[in-house]
Amino acid sequence: MKILETERLIIKTATEEDSQFFLQLLNSPNWLKFIGNSGIKSEQDAINYIQSKLINSYKINGYGLYKMSTKNSTPIGICGFVKRDYLDHADIGFAILPEYEGNGYTYEACIELIKYGKTKLNLTPILAITSPENIKSCHLLNKIGLHQIGKVQPNKTSTELLLFSNETNN
Repeated sequence: MKILETERLIIKTATEEDSQFFLQLLNSPNWLKFIGNSGIKSEQDAINYIQSKLINSYKINGYGLYKMSTKNSTPIGICGFVKRDYLDHADIGFAILPEYEGNGYTYEACIELIKYGKTKLNLTPILAITSPENIKSCHLLNKIGLHQIGKVQPNKTSTELLLFSNETNN
C-alpha cells in the first residue's frame, strides 16, 4: 500500500515479495556496522523478518518502517517509524543501500514522513536514536529538524545511543 510519494520516491508498506531487497539491505555494510547483524541469511529469513517486524508493526501500531523506491519501482531503502519498548514515543528510522547513499533520498523521505507522522498519525514528539559513531545519521537527523536531547541505553548489555527529538521539551 502506498503511504506517500515525493518528487523522486514512492514510500510503501513492505510485503513478503520484497524479501530479496530486505536480504540485501539487512546485510549491507552500514546496516551491519550501525544497526547490527539481524541474522537474516536467506530469503525465508527475510520473509520472516518482514512478517514479524514490519507487517506486525503496521497492524499493531498503525505504522512501521516503509520501503523507499524510486519512481521506476527500484527499492533503495527503508524509512518510517518504530515503537520501541524503551522509548515513550515512536522514533523515525532509516537505512539505504550503499549505492544510493549521498543522493538526498533519505532526507527527502524523512521530511515527508515527519509531516505524515505529525498530521496523519498524530505522533508527537518524534524521536530518533543512533550510535554516536554514526556521524552521517547524526547529521541527517539535525538536517531534518531533530536535535540531540540525551542518551538512552536500550538494555544493560547494549551500547548507549544518542537520543534525538523534534521537540525540545519532552
